[in-house]
Amino acid sequence: MSGKVTIVGAGPGAADLLTFRAARAIADADVVIWAASLVQAEVLEHARPGAEILDSATMSLEDVVAVYERAGREDLRVARIHSGDPSLWGGTQEQVDRCAALGVEVEIVPGVSSFSAVAALAGRELTIPEVAQSVILTRLGGGKTPMPPGEEVREFARHGTTMAVFLSAARSGQLATELLEGGYPTDTPVLIAHQVTWPEELLLRCEIGTLEETVKAHKLWKHTLFLVGPALSASGTRSHLYHPGHFHGFRRADPVARRELRESRG
Repeated sequence: MSGKVTIVGAGPGAADLLTFRAARAIADADVVIWAASLVQAEVLEHARPGAEILDSATMSLEDVVAVYERAGREDLRVARIHSGDPSLWGGTQEQVDRCAALGVEVEIVPGVSSFSAVAALAGRELTIPEVAQSVILTRLGGGKTPMPPGEEVREFARHGTTMAVFLSAARSGQLATELLEGGYPTDTPVLIAHQVTWPEELLLRCEIGTLEETVKAHKLWKHTLFLVGPALSASGTRSHLYHPGHFHGFRRADPVARRELRESRG
């Protein structure tokens, strides 16, 4: 067997969020398998004339693996285009494992995750000093894929930090309930993002207390991401990284500012 499969992270949808490496992988491919419902058609402009184009929406894993097997026999290059980043909910590992069994080389090209795109659109940093220094990426239990024990939204919510909740818009009432059961206050800010980076993108701001009614009022049930947590409205804090009292390998600390910074830490 020879051939090569490149699993390409295409980002949240917009073609201009492809990395240079992703664009090269598509341009080099003999076969391009893409998620037409999740990625804008402009990504195919990178494909060379004559490349075979397949829509993964019509394919099972077995169908995709059959293409990989053919790539191995015929020494073909395949670009498998996923939305977002392939490391998150992309069915990536099962493809990598099957390629390994076939003896077909695999490369993974990372992409922009939708949670990063939503934060950028909203103009927010998700890790605010003294407010939130962690981001939890998760999804609501009860969907097509069972959640492992201990990974319920209510359990993660106990940390009180920023959460990005994927694949959960169809059960917005359950989501709001679990967030509150985990300890978030009712007025905790929420960003509801639908089809971000697409022409029809929608960004809504609400609180956990109005999350369910906001989702239902806009009839959202797929292609929707939630960002939750106090960092989404926090202000007035300062990072120590660019404080004149902070030093590192490229900058000395100002002695007076250094003393003030130490005193502020108690």
